Amino acid sequence: MVKRRKRNSFIILASTLLLTGCGNSELEITQNDILEVARDDANATKKECSNVSVQEEKKYYTVSFDTTTGSYEYKIGKDGIIQERNYKRSNSEEKEEVSTTEPVKEPETKKEEEKASTSFDENQQAAINAVLANAGLGQEDVTDIGCTLDEATQQYTVTFTFQDIHNTCVVDAATFTVLSSVQA
Repeated sequence: MVKRRKRNSFIILASTLLLTGCGNSELEITQNDILEVARDDANATKKECSNVSVQEEKKYYTVSFDTTTGSYEYKIGKDGIIQERNYKRSNSEEKEEVSTTEPVKEPETKKEEEKASTSFDENQQAAINAVLANAGLGQEDVTDIGCTLDEATQQYTVTFTFQDIHNTCVVDAATFTVLSSVQA
């Protein structure tokens, strides 16, 4: 958890630097940086990724890789901003059961619900926990938390504010994988 939090803190710092340097035409973003952006968005570590491919195009990079939960494909601009994202869930139930940590997180989720005294159900709280872990934050670090389920897409939309920045994240309702994260 500490390694994950440090990694996510590094990603937040790197993302901030990327956004700060957008006006700087001398900003050099490497293929490794682009791959890290994609892996962070997928909430996947280097060890969890296989069949990794990074192809440089004229104005963007195409990044693809597989995890135990599914396959990801990204189109990421040379500025480090994700332009397109595709995710295909793995059909292997066995792999999903091996990779999921829900049984470990359930007791933790219930404790956090009691502490936070919010009106989120267990699945909403699991989606919130996934988003906050992806961002390297704790529930005490953010305000204005909201979570809704889109029945049609089976995805949760989690919103929160961190340091006056409004964040909107989409989470797969079956696997609690963070599919996208947007800051405004």
